[in-house]
Amino acid sequence: MKQISTFLLILICASANAQIIDDVLRYSTENIQGTARFQAMSGAFGALGGDLSALHTNPASSAVFSHSQLAITGAYYGRENETLFGNNRQTTTDDTVELNQVGGVFVFKAASEDSPWKKVALAFNYDVVQNFDNTVFAAGSTSQGIDNYFLNFANSEPLGLLRRQPGVSLADTYLDLGAGLDFPTGTSLGFATQQAFLGFQAGIIAPDDINNDANTAYSSNAQYSTVDQEYLQNTSGYNSKFTLNLAGQYEDYLYLGGSLNFHTILYNQTTFLDESGYDGASLLQETTFDNFLRTEGHGFSVSVGGIAKLNDNLRIGISYQSPTWYELRDDTSQRISSNLAEPDIGDIDFDVINFFEEYRIKTPSKLTGSTALVFGKLGLLSFDYSYQDMSKAELRPTTDPNFAAENEFIADQLGVVHTFRTGGEIRIKDLSLRGGYRFEGSPYENEDIIGNLSGFSGGIGYDFGGSRLDLAFSRTEQEVATFFFNSLIDANTGLDNISTNIINTNVTMSYTLKL
Repeated sequence: MKQISTFLLILICASANAQIIDDVLRYSTENIQGTARFQAMSGAFGALGGDLSALHTNPASSAVFSHSQLAITGAYYGRENETLFGNNRQTTTDDTVELNQVGGVFVFKAASEDSPWKKVALAFNYDVVQNFDNTVFAAGSTSQGIDNYFLNFANSEPLGLLRRQPGVSLADTYLDLGAGLDFPTGTSLGFATQQAFLGFQAGIIAPDDINNDANTAYSSNAQYSTVDQEYLQNTSGYNSKFTLNLAGQYEDYLYLGGSLNFHTILYNQTTFLDESGYDGASLLQETTFDNFLRTEGHGFSVSVGGIAKLNDNLRIGISYQSPTWYELRDDTSQRISSNLAEPDIGDIDFDVINFFEEYRIKTPSKLTGSTALVFGKLGLLSFDYSYQDMSKAELRPTTDPNFAAENEFIADQLGVVHTFRTGGEIRIKDLSLRGGYRFEGSPYENEDIIGNLSGFSGGIGYDFGGSRLDLAFSRTEQEVATFFFNSLIDANTGLDNISTNIINTNVTMSYTLKL
């Protein structure tokens, strides 16, 4: 039977800033897969419309459709991670095939030719805006071992709190500490005490005075100049968006629209750390430390936009996407072992679950400006620019002093993200050839943490008259620093981070049926 405990959501750890920032960025970033035509042109549709996935860029897009239609898209996701840890390089790959877009638009033309509103469009669309399936593996030698992680939490924690409580199992003591239950000391407990407890019960750290429950100083049981570490991180899940849209065409030159967007998040992350290679005289000889995080939630946003035809060839577009308000819930599990661990340390396993109370994240709004050149039936060129100030992301409620501190950290570390997308299409009778380029700036002021993202795309489509088939290929690349525990605890203790070059390759196919 699973053992559970409800946490008061204060912070996930004493130095959780990087984890909170990771959460904010994970759910603020929309890497819309979309239809094959959208993908082939790198998503540069803000002034074009006429594509269901373009609704996410500009809600006026549905009013550009001449006829009602339905579209469905499947995609192959290929992800390659090239990691550098110390002097060692490793490569991991992931492959996923899934249905990533389903939608439709229904166009109603004006009953009277004298009406300035030429048509109204109602649309719905489901898109996977972020696929979290990923594997990162790193192996190498480092001068900073896992003992530093536990020492960082333990120092200042009374030894009495880290002992098994009388008549209470090891697993239940672990849960009680995490839940913030007050023992007779009156000390406020939480994740930091829980981590110190794990380090002590696993024999990784030892108190300087084992007979004094008031002891707050600890030392490592590990001796080494370097240690060997293997780190594996598996993630899965998605961030999806379901859009309900209304748009209209005014006269022959203006398209206006708005959307309600409903977001769904499922995110799973499991990390495995194995450490060995200590000195022969070291009491500690091998350690494993594994962590599991599951996040589920939903969000809501609105968007409005317009497209104007300045003449037969030139179009401009502008759109605004509101902040997304997410309500999320986490649960976590851990397990640890070593050659010095208590015999029943295995009772603390992934079945021993810490549940956190629901919390809220507000991601920043986004403003997009677009322009396009349309050359009749020969083809087109399109360009989008988006502005999003990631420093405006917030944990809610902002009146919570703990969240206020985190929000200050986010505002200090993150900055404006500038995104550029350009795409083109050449039409040869019923055949269309497409290509595009995408650049997205780093959300961090320090680009060593997350670098700029760049990518290119291409594709082909064929119009059968009553239906259309499209195929696209896209590739993006970005450098990211992966921390062992998604926490600045790594930076504080000197634990090395992993430099990862992420290469995403997508192959997308869409079928569109004209009604």
